Amino acid sequence: MARNEQEVKNDMFGFGDKNVAFAKYFIGTSYLNGLVPGDENIDVNVSNVNFEPGCRNNWHVHHDGFQIIMCTAGEGWYQEEGKPAQLLKPGDVVAIHEGVKHWHGATKDSWFSHIAITKGTSEWLEPVDDDYYNTLG
Repeated sequence: MARNEQEVKNDMFGFGDKNVAFAKYFIGTSYLNGLVPGDENIDVNVSNVNFEPGCRNNWHVHHDGFQIIMCTAGEGWYQEEGKPAQLLKPGDVVAIHEGVKHWHGATKDSWFSHIAITKGTSEWLEPVDDDYYNTLG
């Protein structure tokens, strides 16, 4: 069994369902649990995103807003273009400014869970290269 599976699956924010709507922007399987019900007066999305080991999203950029990710369980990676990847552990928080190209996801051998607070729109770009990803950690 991969590391941290039970911590992620039993996370206090709920595991969620397979992230079918955004699957084309991920390598591997992720799960999504929306935390704030739809309300036209709230223009910020708050979700618990769970990643199986090795799962990561494509490079992407947020427009007209930002993203904040808060690691709640497991271990994952966050990387901005042109900077080294950062290992994320529970309690780590990353603030991602508008227009910053980045990706995030699980390590190769651990489940990973983070709360994503997102305002604006996401522009999805190319996948994270497998050969590069496999050199991390």
